[in-house]
Amino acid sequence: MSFLDALAARPWLPQPAPAEHTPRPAAAIGLHMLIAVIAVLFGLFVLAVVIRSQQPDWQALVDEPGAPLANAAPLWVNTALLAMSSLALQAAASASRHGRVAVRSALALAGCFALAFLVGQGLVWRQFVAHGHFVASHPAASFFYLLTGLHGLHLAGGLVAWARVTLRAWRAPPSAGADPAVALCARYWHFLLAVWLVLFALLASPPATLGAIAEFCGVR
Repeated sequence: MSFLDALAARPWLPQPAPAEHTPRPAAAIGLHMLIAVIAVLFGLFVLAVVIRSQQPDWQALVDEPGAPLANAAPLWVNTALLAMSSLALQAAASASRHGRVAVRSALALAGCFALAFLVGQGLVWRQFVAHGHFVASHPAASFFYLLTGLHGLHLAGGLVAWARVTLRAWRAPPSAGADPAVALCARYWHFLLAVWLVLFALLASPPATLGAIAEFCGVR
């Protein structure tokens, strides 16, 4: 560099600080990839239900005498439980960012609500069996067991991560900093809540609604 070039650079003036690039944590990237895979999986199953529902042997779960979901109140209760679990985890994530001790109680509540949701889903399965709707009884019942069971397995897997995060929160001193894993758990819970809302709306839809969805998707 020549002397004139050095003067043109004006090194005596304050130089702007180089932009810092903060890489995204590996855990967050892994979670987003997992969510994408699960979303595709459930999306394919939803499409399969819509296509299969247009066959003549499809027996609706609602709007028919003796239908297992003629009374969908238990599923509404389960939906409320999962929503409360998701809200509790969001509160835990907020408390963790602000360093409040409330993160512990919020995490505990989230786990209790999630466990209650799984128990409630098991009771709905029992309701199906009581009405004589087993896994192999008809396609609609098979899809109900498959989709609710698959969703429950993903929630149970999330509870494993929740247990580790909760144990770490209870062992950490009150002055400990924010734990990013709490926010990741909340994000996963929000996703599972959204998946369940779609599944609930699909499985509790009457044949006319399923037919309209099939026509919209171009599979009718």
